[in-house]
Amino acid sequence: MSLTQPAKRKSRWPRAFRRGLMENVATAIIAIGFLMLFQPFALPLYTYSFITMLAGTAMFIIVSKFPE
Repeated sequence: MSLTQPAKRKSRWPRAFRRGLMENVATAIIAIGFLMLFQPFALPLYTYSFITMLAGTAMFIIVSKFPE
């Protein structure tokens, strides 16, 4: 190890639980909830759209605390 390069810490988090991927999943869930809200065809999709967007938003807030 050189004195000019900082030592890289190996993260103990699995790759699937890293922030980048999980933020994209949370954003996709929010987008799905948005599409469910503005579709004119199925009432059950409209009914669960707010819950879907709320779950995606909560997931995004939690995942934003994960390590990169």
